[in-house]
Amino acid sequence: MYKLFIKLFKIAGKSIIAIIILLFAVLLSEYLFAPYYVFPEIKTFKGEKLYNPYKGMDAKNWKKGNFQVQSRMLFGITNGRKNSNKVINSTYNFLDYDIIAISDYMKINKYKKNSPAYIPVYEHGYGIRKNHQVCIGAKKVNWRDYSFTQSIHHKQHIINLLRDENELIFIAHPKLRHGYSPDDFKYLTNYDGIEVLNNYRISIEHWDAALSSDHFATIIGNDDAHDITNPDEVGQFCTFINTNSLAKDSVIDALKQGNAFAVDIYRPVGESFERKKEKLKYLALLQKFEINNDTLFVEVDKIAKEFIFIGQDGKPKKSVKKTKKAFYKIQPEDTYIRTEIKFKNRNTIYLNPVFRYSESKPVISRKAEIDTHRTLMFRIITLASVIFVIINLVFIFRRIKPKRKK
Repeated sequence: MYKLFIKLFKIAGKSIIAIIILLFAVLLSEYLFAPYYVFPEIKTFKGEKLYNPYKGMDAKNWKKGNFQVQSRMLFGITNGRKNSNKVINSTYNFLDYDIIAISDYMKINKYKKNSPAYIPVYEHGYGIRKNHQVCIGAKKVNWRDYSFTQSIHHKQHIINLLRDENELIFIAHPKLRHGYSPDDFKYLTNYDGIEVLNNYRISIEHWDAALSSDHFATIIGNDDAHDITNPDEVGQFCTFINTNSLAKDSVIDALKQGNAFAVDIYRPVGESFERKKEKLKYLALLQKFEINNDTLFVEVDKIAKEFIFIGQDGKPKKSVKKTKKAFYKIQPEDTYIRTEIKFKNRNTIYLNPVFRYSESKPVISRKAEIDTHRTLMFRIITLASVIFVIINLVFIFRRIKPKRKK
């Protein structure tokens, strides 16, 4: 019995070591072909012209949307096991949402794909640090990712891989697990916006870091509900898009322009769905956003507790209280100005920014370039590391192999 136990123990040990060898080889090779990037020089928005993201806005055309919610998949293994497509759709319909996009993990959900309002969306990423992206207008799922740590080069690589396969890329919940730091957004390029408002984290500082570094990153807000039956996960964050149609192209064009805003809706713990529905009927909406010469005029349809105009590095520039409309004279040193509008009921509207530019049309996104020399050196070092680990594990495996009796 003792000998059998020893034999089984040795077999199990060999199996574990073999698995470790395979795991290390797979994980290290995952990083083998990662490119090294040269990022554009950090600078600020400059120029005599001012970009108005709400140009052509019609106050009658606001559509309420949510682009992050997971349904049950893989027999309930992933977070979202209580969420059927039907219940997700009926819940958000009950709350009078116009755009309901289901963002399953690494899967394009085809529910209601024949509807004129269907938008293919998925949440990309499976790394332990939650370096995720919300892919809107997705053509296919990209299975490439980095499972463990991600440097800024890995993050940029994933964004670039996703670029041609999706019409819009939003960095998801960057503050969650410190998946992205504010400093990352001084350098990252080739994405469209940031999920600033999310049920798990609010990432204002990440947004201001991008805007302060010459990147026009637009905002979205999503519930990211993993349990649609829990009222504490639903109806807190949403995105309003200014479009006269719910067709995919119209919605995506408005988001690209920045003709949208995000809302943080105050939610007391345990608030019922019925109460949410009633509250959502009375959300304030943007009525006017105009630039005359160097002055920005903003108006909403309900009296706000406060308008706050915010500029470079997230610094407040002006505050106006207890009014439906406010203005801000844009100063020569202002690179961008975004507006937060707070209400007595503790709701907050976050508007996309005005920013400076000088070209015939604004450059919405710059692009990091691959450094071929450093990329080659990085791959050589990584490959050498893979070989080193495998050789050492094989050596250990042989050392514990029992010697045959003569």
